[in-house]
Amino acid sequence: MTKPPPAIGLRFLRPPPLSPSPISFNFSVTQLPRITCSYSSFEVRDVSYQPPGTQLRLLNSVSFSLPEKSLGLIFGQSGSGKTTLLQVLAGISKPTAGSICIQKYGNDGNPSQPPEPLVPERVGIVFQFPERYFVADNVLDEVTFGWPRHKGNHYLRENLALGLQRAINWVGLSGISLDKNPHSLSGGYKRRLALAIQLVQTPDLLILDEPLAGLDWKARADVVKLLKHLKKELTVLVVSHDLREFASLVDRSWRMEMGGNLREEFLPV
Repeated sequence: MTKPPPAIGLRFLRPPPLSPSPISFNFSVTQLPRITCSYSSFEVRDVSYQPPGTQLRLLNSVSFSLPEKSLGLIFGQSGSGKTTLLQVLAGISKPTAGSICIQKYGNDGNPSQPPEPLVPERVGIVFQFPERYFVADNVLDEVTFGWPRHKGNHYLRENLALGLQRAINWVGLSGISLDKNPHSLSGGYKRRLALAIQLVQTPDLLILDEPLAGLDWKARADVVKLLKHLKKELTVLVVSHDLREFASLVDRSWRMEMGGNLREEFLPV
């Protein structure tokens, strides 16, 4: 948010000038500042997906929206199309029809500007068992593995370094040595590291595929607690079968039915 010029702030701190005559106030010309409550929403509009060269439609006119800084949950049977949907949202697969965008709204609830397509670079995705894909010998190299290596991106690398510090703090890894081998971390901390990698460049949408899979009860509780914090900063979409653990965090939820049909369904409290 842009800070007002110093003169504006000081104007309200300065006492009125002394005057022998009574001070009068003309309320008729006083205008209160307008307060805006604009917000953004991640929106999927009539998205279908049919793999090239096949007649099989894996997603069938999927539509849903998720306001910024909230957590959405998609659940359903295996093979219903949940992972396919995540791949389409992340840009790994291109939808056959429909659009995926960020829509901004004004305080009147109406769109304040045309929708912006959600580009893959603005999506962070953590797949199931992400620790299987760790490639580096220490935490720092793992997080920075995909960073630009040539000198022309010095400014970008500075921003990434700042983002790294923020991401490490967000996921609670500040007490872990950056020289530590990522494969020596506990299951819960491996998931934290996988999240940090995606959070260095703050995404418009963070997608998590079965984030509790393979973890013991303590690590599961730690990840749920972490997501409770992250949804205050980011828009988070989770695919999971673990409905009970996420019930207290979810703002919106949907069931994916066989045939790639998505419908909103509230979780039992």
